[in-house]
Amino acid sequence: METNKRKVLVVQGLHDEGIKMLENRQDVDFQVLMSDDENEICEAAKDAHAITVRTANITKKIIEEAEKLLVVSRHGVGYDSIDVDTLTLKKVPLTIAANSNMVTVSEHTMMMMLGLSKNVFYYDEFTRKADWSTRWNNKSWDLAGKKLLVIGFGRIGSRVTKRAIAFDMDVIVYDPYVSGDLINNVGAKKVDNYFDMLSETDVVTIHCPRNKQTENMFSSREFEEMKKTSYIINCARGGIINEIDLYDALKNNKISGAGLDVFDIEPAPLNNKLLELKNVILSPHIAGVTVEATIRMSAESVQNVFDIFDNKINQNVIVNQEITKG
Repeated sequence: METNKRKVLVVQGLHDEGIKMLENRQDVDFQVLMSDDENEICEAAKDAHAITVRTANITKKIIEEAEKLLVVSRHGVGYDSIDVDTLTLKKVPLTIAANSNMVTVSEHTMMMMLGLSKNVFYYDEFTRKADWSTRWNNKSWDLAGKKLLVIGFGRIGSRVTKRAIAFDMDVIVYDPYVSGDLINNVGAKKVDNYFDMLSETDVVTIHCPRNKQTENMFSSREFEEMKKTSYIINCARGGIINEIDLYDALKNNKISGAGLDVFDIEPAPLNNKLLELKNVILSPHIAGVTVEATIRMSAESVQNVFDIFDNKINQNVIVNQEITKG
């Protein structure tokens, strides 16, 4: 039946907050598709004006066959699962939930930093055995006074910086796209060459996108330069750290530990050797996923769709801004 309503395809579902927003919009119909299968998405998207998506791949085929498509709205901030080039060719904006999980990821980063520095699994394990014989075999460190290198000073990296400064850490930041004044104003220091700082850095935390410039940004060369007591944390994207080289560095005590929320292949397969190590804190790409963040991401994802429908362009949430400027 013909309708003047615009259709929103909700791929992989939304929190009730987002669903209620869709239900309350009189000029919108929506379909929830709990699948990441390309063919199923392609069929459901053929008459869709908008797609909201969590982690499913939105491929060239899906985009090209969705002839009415006006916007793809990502439930999160990463978009390497979406064919941005094809969207741009079709002049379809890709939006992200840019303001939803920045606090959440920064807190997760601090959790990993604290967990590594306090060696939580080591102490938890022998306490559960009622064996306190190694109680005084010190294996934990203070964060206060340690040097933290933050890679990327965007929404998340800037918030990690502020939290680390509150822990009395000495924070340096590498981000070639951000002015030194902006970094200095929060009490950190900008550096132009991160590699030269590795030999004196205690913790490295990564908060930049994965692209041609950042793939394998940390590999054997960087690990050889780092302090044996140092840690590295990645709550950004897999592939920025070379996992084979990281395993070698951790196994052979070239660095002390790592915290990983993301992997080159996800879910991380059982044959990933990093899963064997006890000096790694692991989580399944959920650094940005809490009860509160999920509600915020759901609402922002839907609001971004509405804004495109209503011709209210918010450049700050659009990835392929070149199609909406001018």
